[in-house]
Amino acid sequence: MDRRELADFLRSRRERITPSDVGLPAGPRRRTPGLRREEVAQLAFISTEYYTRLEQARGPRPSREVLSGLTRALRLSDAERDHLHHLAGAPPGPPAGPSREVRQSILDLLHRLPQAAAIVTSATWEVLAWNELAAALMEDFSALSRRDRNLVRRTFLGPRLHGRRLYGVSDADTFARSAAQDLRAAAARYPDDPEVNELVAELRAGSPEFDRLWASHDVTAEPTLCKTFEHPLVGPIAVNCDVLDITDRDQRVVIYTASPGSPTEQALQLLSVIGTQRMDATP
Repeated sequence: MDRRELADFLRSRRERITPSDVGLPAGPRRRTPGLRREEVAQLAFISTEYYTRLEQARGPRPSREVLSGLTRALRLSDAERDHLHHLAGAPPGPPAGPSREVRQSILDLLHRLPQAAAIVTSATWEVLAWNELAAALMEDFSALSRRDRNLVRRTFLGPRLHGRRLYGVSDADTFARSAAQDLRAAAARYPDDPEVNELVAELRAGSPEFDRLWASHDVTAEPTLCKTFEHPLVGPIAVNCDVLDITDRDQRVVIYTASPGSPTEQALQLLSVIGTQRMDATP
């Protein structure tokens, strides 16, 4: 355990967070940058005295539970979490749950693809990021809660468009099988994550189809190279589908493109103009 480095690291992370970042009032006469020590301790569910000793490089080695609390309280990234564990002399194990932090370079990539609809999904198919064309093609994800941005939940439990599910895509049944297999593999990677376990339990209880697919124990999914969206405004849109894995985050970038000179290319150009301004039809 490197007490001095741990103390300096904790202090630097504490000073970069504003009270509003964690839902706390700023209050008058705040003389220290960022959070106060007692505020971090409160958020981490430890005593102020204990946290103060850690920042003064005279505290005992923190347990993994304490490190988890500090990770949450200080809003550490995955890399910062690992660094915290190494400084505390407790090398990190696998992450408890799927990463939801999307690298800035990936976010930049999405917006540098103006002629392609692109999204980033987590290991459980939660949509984490998207560009404007993806919002126009699928739906305005910014208007949805985290819960409703999960494509597996949307597939098995969501509304239907003209009797078809998941934005009326032509491969909805194939995606359903693949998504169930992906989720089973994710559940094995994150067995202690409550969100993953709750999602599986909800799907098994609410969808006999998912329960049957789950019971098959299949974990090998076949890629879909093209699909057709049934868009409520411009009609069928046939797109190429490519998936790029972000292995260090256990995420994927899904990119929908049109063949040059095709009707789909014209349809996507139209969608880029329409945007989400009239996306009030029930998907």
